[in-house]
Amino acid sequence: MVVVDDTPECRKALRFAIRRAERTEGLVKLLSVLDEPSFEHWLGVKQMMRDEARAAAEELLTNLANEIHEISDIPVEYVIREGRMHDEVLGEMNDDHAVRILVLGASIEGEGPGPLVKSLAGELSGGLRVPISIVPGHLTDQQIDELT
Repeated sequence: MVVVDDTPECRKALRFAIRRAERTEGLVKLLSVLDEPSFEHWLGVKQMMRDEARAAAEELLTNLANEIHEISDIPVEYVIREGRMHDEVLGEMNDDHAVRILVLGASIEGEGPGPLVKSLAGELSGGLRVPISIVPGHLTDQQIDELT
């Protein structure tokens, strides 16, 4: 399973997951997590924000699935969840026992690898039922292919 967004490090994690799935005869599951809208003043506005976020996530997932199919014929699944990122990642892993590995991309910008990597690879890692692969965002496609 790969947690996806529109960052460059996501593309690196995705490539790693594709190559691993090819070699293990598995599939790639894409997970997009939507933050709950914090706008509480008008219910209609909150719902519109939620609908727009879901539509953007569906478009991203469809585009990523198409990109996967351009380079591989592995099966692709995707799911959209709404809530706090690490809660939803853990929830999806607990709900889907077919998930065998979690692949995350580490940010190369800012301070540290990113909040999800920090929380899941740090304090929460002991409670996970699957291993985590953290793919550095600076790796080239060739390096990723060589690693997998």
